[in-house]
Amino acid sequence: MKLIRLATYVLFALFLTNCGEYQEVLKSKDLDYKFSKAVEYYDAGDYNKAYPIFDELISLYRGTHKAQEVYFYYANTLYLQKNYILAGYHFKNFYKTFPQNEQADEAAYLTAYCYYLEAPKHSLDQAYTFKAINEIQLYINTHPNSDKLDDCNAYMEELRGKLELKSYEIAYQYFKTRQYKAAMTAFTTTVSEYPDTPYREDALYYKTLAAFKLANNSLESLQDERFTEAKTALNDFEEAFPESDRLEDLRKLIH
Repeated sequence: MKLIRLATYVLFALFLTNCGEYQEVLKSKDLDYKFSKAVEYYDAGDYNKAYPIFDELISLYRGTHKAQEVYFYYANTLYLQKNYILAGYHFKNFYKTFPQNEQADEAAYLTAYCYYLEAPKHSLDQAYTFKAINEIQLYINTHPNSDKLDDCNAYMEELRGKLELKSYEIAYQYFKTRQYKAAMTAFTTTVSEYPDTPYREDALYYKTLAAFKLANNSLESLQDERFTEAKTALNDFEEAFPESDRLEDLRKLIH
């Protein structure tokens, strides 16, 4: 029991010592000392301690030879804290402000990578997916000889896959809720914007089915025109997938 109490006391004393030391670092007016301690915390993986110091030093070192080094540490600390939106913003600001810095290329890549990491699953709003695609494409265009191009192309394929699935599922939701005209438009958008999508057959199939259901449920005065649209949709499906096992069922509906 005494050993447990002693160990607890020692740990508590170490905690107070560490807290006291950190407060001294924060209060110090010696910039080089503060910077060295921030790097020490950073190297130890204690990013929560390193971040406030780098954040303060950015403005204090502005205009000096050390400003760029401090700023990159700051952006990278945000990245390692998984604060990808802010990290991406600061990496981008870094490479645009300091294009000649030896870490500018790395910052450009990390800008794109941060947006990629922030891109949500396909069922959520895809604003950051579009941003990630734009940043990755910019990196590919401006760094054609980068050894990270294979990774970037893989990220692009994954992100486009999210957009394709999102587009298809929106269209299919219209179909399920019997909004057939909206479904036809949405399926058309899917196959026109993503011509190589793996959902192409499904999209053209459900577009044809939606066209038939819209025609079949229309006023008599609109049926001729809408059945013609359904036949056009069937022809498009047949041309794209002449061997599809769904074709015969569609032909039975639309003749």
